[in-house]
Amino acid sequence: MYSLKTPLLTAILSAGLIAGTAVHAEEQLLIGSTSTSSSQYGYFVAVGQIINQHVDGVRTSVVETGATVDNLRRILRNQIDMGLVTTNVGYHAYAGEGEFEDRPVDNRLLWVYSQAPQNVVMREDSGVTSMAELDGVRLNPGITGSATEATTIAVMETLGLTPEYVRGSTTDVVAGVKDNRMAGYVKSGVGEKLDGSSMDIATFTPIQVLSLSDEQAETLNAQMPDISVINIPEGAAEGMPAYTTWSFGLAMHASPELDEETAYQIVKAVMENPDPQVSALANLAEVDIAELTLSSGTVPFHPGAARYFEEQGYDIPDRLMPSE
Repeated sequence: MYSLKTPLLTAILSAGLIAGTAVHAEEQLLIGSTSTSSSQYGYFVAVGQIINQHVDGVRTSVVETGATVDNLRRILRNQIDMGLVTTNVGYHAYAGEGEFEDRPVDNRLLWVYSQAPQNVVMREDSGVTSMAELDGVRLNPGITGSATEATTIAVMETLGLTPEYVRGSTTDVVAGVKDNRMAGYVKSGVGEKLDGSSMDIATFTPIQVLSLSDEQAETLNAQMPDISVINIPEGAAEGMPAYTTWSFGLAMHASPELDEETAYQIVKAVMENPDPQVSALANLAEVDIAELTLSSGTVPFHPGAARYFEEQGYDIPDRLMPSE
């Protein structure tokens, strides 16, 4: 009787062991993003879905974080495997500059997916109509730990401006602007449009976006080469006139510890499946991510990413060649 059951029992146990081994072998990766109230969060959810569907043996989860600076700190502590990093702050961390002077963060480029104009969004009734009038004005410089926060502070110092900074999450800040507890905030745009949080404020509270003067633009171009000064045409929101502001690239950077083959497969999946990304961020329909990556990247490629770009026939600039 026992011998008759042995093959079936063996098959059941074998199947269980195989299934258990498969589950155990699946690589679990964490992607650091930003606040769930940001339009950028949806992009990383879309990327996570692409990876889960097209990269065998890998399962990703998206983690809400404080964005760039927070993500870099988490990469340093091995708490996430990859995440949203802006090109300017990513470079500062890699080179050990600014706030990273005492503790550089080795982070490697996977791809750049968008430019991020930084919009100084103000209540119309704040009485502030130019950047020069921001001294002493209650202003959120960007969500805590984000590249927007770090860059805004650097921009204001470069321009000799001293707002009264109010810290908080996007949700806190949107409520604060609506309730007139602060006059405005600085928020990344979505391409040449204001992001969802700014449009939320505008639903009931008339807003304006401050523009750099020609002199201020020249100052930033001369003294802050890690950012770009760009002109946004009219129409960033209904009735919004054209304005000039600063910008940096939005990228996916990874820990250097990420397996090379895994990084290669992730970059390949993302580059070859653009539709979910466009669904998450409509402005990406007009973006050539590969070309943007090669022109806007500021730190060396992860070896897996470099392999993909080389296989596709792209010439990798010296500044992006993988380093040891």
